[in-house]
Order: sequence, then structure tokens, then C-alpha cells
Amino acid sequence: MEEKNKKEMNRRDFIKIVGISAATSTGLLYGCSSNNNNSASSVVSAEKGIPTDKMTYRITPSTGDRVSLLGYGCMRWPLKPAPDGKGELIDQDAVNELVDYAIAHGVNYFDTSPAYVQGFSEKATGIALSRHPRDKYYIATKLSNFDPSTWSREASLKMYHKSFTDLQVDYIDYMLLHGIGMGGMDALRGRYLDNGMLDFLIKEREAGRIRNLGFSYHGDIEVYDYLLSLHNEIKWDFVQIQLNYVDWKHAKEVNARNTDAEYLYQELEKRDIPAVIMEPLLGGRLSKLNDHLVARLKQRSPETSVASWAFRYAGSPEKVLTVLSGMTYMEHLQDNLRTYSPLQPLTDEEKDFLEETALLMLNYPTIPCNDCKYCMPCPYGLDIPGVLLHYNRCVNEGNVPSSGQDKNYAKARRAFLIGYDRSVPKLRQASHCIGCNQCVSHCPQNIDIPGELYRIDQFVEQLKQGTL
Repeated sequence: MEEKNKKEMNRRDFIKIVGISAATSTGLLYGCSSNNNNSASSVVSAEKGIPTDKMTYRITPSTGDRVSLLGYGCMRWPLKPAPDGKGELIDQDAVNELVDYAIAHGVNYFDTSPAYVQGFSEKATGIALSRHPRDKYYIATKLSNFDPSTWSREASLKMYHKSFTDLQVDYIDYMLLHGIGMGGMDALRGRYLDNGMLDFLIKEREAGRIRNLGFSYHGDIEVYDYLLSLHNEIKWDFVQIQLNYVDWKHAKEVNARNTDAEYLYQELEKRDIPAVIMEPLLGGRLSKLNDHLVARLKQRSPETSVASWAFRYAGSPEKVLTVLSGMTYMEHLQDNLRTYSPLQPLTDEEKDFLEETALLMLNYPTIPCNDCKYCMPCPYGLDIPGVLLHYNRCVNEGNVPSSGQDKNYAKARRAFLIGYDRSVPKLRQASHCIGCNQCVSHCPQNIDIPGELYRIDQFVEQLKQGTL
């Protein structure tokens, strides 16, 4: 009873403090070799027809963990309006429901960070998971000391210990150096080397408070190669990379700063390091394709979702340990469970088919926003991801006319402007950007955010004035 009351109090305290700024984006919300289950008959969730005992699992070599191929990314927990009408807060009841359903259907890997959902993801994740036996789940979190104010050993240690408190655990299953490559070698030295934090984390692994140690990569390939060169000394247990059927060979065509996933994965493969996969949907863009590409995928497999192609692709390589998905809604969780319960690996012919699809997708000039919300909150109240994602949706739908002479100009103009006002409140639109550049250094995709917002605002003005 005492333990129950303690958890209830944690939840009440959490609801009081978890209010999220109105600057939180409400944009796009949707946005690993063999299966070890051999039972002859599957237990099935009666209400949805989803197997509960057919999840595909992979093994972590260093610890023998049996990890679900579908990993729960806790970056996009569902939100609800705050009681005072100011902004939003995490919907803890919805989080609990999603976690319960995921665990009941075989998901056991949950990935969070002190930086996710404006700093409240770990708390919400800890509340939901602590209601289950500790041996039913693996927690992955990160030392997210991006800001120079957190580079000191004291600040980094404070962040590290707070993760244990918020997650309500006495050990972390998978601990990551977060977003190495962002800021290049200087940031790596400042965040993890000069302050002794990497050495500290290695000692924490030796002490058992960290069971597996790895890093997630964004940006400068020099940093990635340098950390892998230390593998014989450090013995990385896993590494998290961005992998999908566009980024496999065309990452630089999407964003010049990125590195092809083929290289990233092969460097891990030859060192026998398991890969944790992020952005299997390329920030949701592979579930929100142009209608022509959707028709292409549906013609090939009418019964499966567009997203399932991307998840099968990400889960097929043998060295993939788990594929992370930020599942805000139950239907997204259920769709991904179907894909991985069990996984049907892609054939070589299907991989060629998706490579052709990737080449076709590159003809649509979307902005490489992955809706990670690292750019938020904007000090001037802009919904940065909301603006960029609305533009991307209109690109995919053919509603970004190049001139007033376009055949569908009137229809496209109306769709863009009406959709813009509906998806992004006027006070949070691109016109309010002053070019302070605070968001730029936080973007893992290295997007020139002020430049893109200015371009979109000029385009909107041209549509409004009829001068395109």
C-alpha cells in the first residue's frame, strides 16, 4: 500500500509540474535476425487481432538481453490541453495505456532522454514503466548535455543522476552519449572528454549502474569515426544511427550534412556492434508520401500500410538490435506491432523496389525536418516544426505552385493558405521569425531554419497578394 501511495503521489506531483509551453509543436505526430518465437499457435489480442506472442527479438551480445525489434521512442508522448488553458501537458493516462499495450504485445525497449517533450519525457516514462516489474522492460536514456551550460562535470553529473530519479530506477539498461557529431570534435571534447564524463560512464558500466553503453550519432562524421576507433578500448555495446530507405544511399541529397546509413551501418557491422535505428520514417516523411508514391506502394502490397515498408526496411539488417518509433497514437503502435510480430524481412527485389521509390521521392523538394522539436521552444513563440511540416505536406500533395500560371494554381493556393492557418496559429507562423538563430545550433539536421522560415513567409505573402 505504501508503494502504491508513493506512485500515486509521484503522479500527482508530476501533473503539477509537467505543464508544457504553448510553444510546443503540434505538428506531425507519427510521426532487429531471426524471430525467436516458435510457438505453433499465437495468442491474439481479441479486440484488434494483433498477436501477443509473435514479436521478433534480437540479442545484445554483451549482456544477452532479448530486445524487441520494435522499440518505443518516447520523444512524442501524447499531450492534452493544460487545465488553465495555457499550453499543453503530457497526457499521463494515455502514456500509461500505450505502455501497457506495448508491453502486453512484446515491446520491451523504451528510449527516452532528459531533452524529450520539453524535458518531461523521462518523468512520464518512469511513471508508466514503474507500474510493471523491472525485468519486463529495458530503459534507454541519454546524457543530453547539449548546452554549454551543462558541459561542466558538475552539471553533467546532476543531469545523469536526475535521470535515475525521474525514471524511478537504480540502473540504466542502455545509456547513450546523445547526438555526438553535433558541434563536431569541439563539442565532443567539451561534453564528454575534457570533463571526464566518458570515463565516468565507463566506470558506471563497470559498477553495474549502466548495463550497456553507446552513443547516438548526428552530423560530423569525423566524430563518429573517432569514437569507433576507440572501440577496442571502450567496447561500445551498441550505437544508434539514422537509417531508412532514403538515407541508406541518399542522405547527403536530403541534407548535405548527413552521412549515408550504408556507411554508418557497415562500420558497425564489421566491428560486430549492434545498431539501434532512429528515424525509420525519416521524421514521418516516409508515411506521408506523395499520392503517386503511396499508390506505387499500395499497388505492390494493398493490405499493408505505407509506413510498414519503411519499418520492414529498417528491421531487415541482421545487426539491427531494435527500431525506434515515436508512437503517439494507439493506431501507430498497432500498425508497427503487426509489422514486427513477426518481421518478414525484405527480399533483395523488394529492397530494389524501395531504392527506386527513394529516387522518386527525391524529386519532391521537402525540407529535411524530422519533427524532433530540438528547436523548441522558440523564444518568440513560433511553431517551427508545424510551419516546416505544413510546407512538406503541401509539397507532397502538389500544393506548392511555382507560379500563377500553374494549371492547378487556384486549388493549390487555397489548399496551402487554408491549411496553413488551420495547422499553425497566426501568432506562431513564419512571419514572426526575427532571425535570432537560437534554433540553428539545436537542429540535428543542420537546417537553416531562419532561412527556410523566411522563404516560406515570402511564399505565403506572394500567395496572399497573388504575385507569384
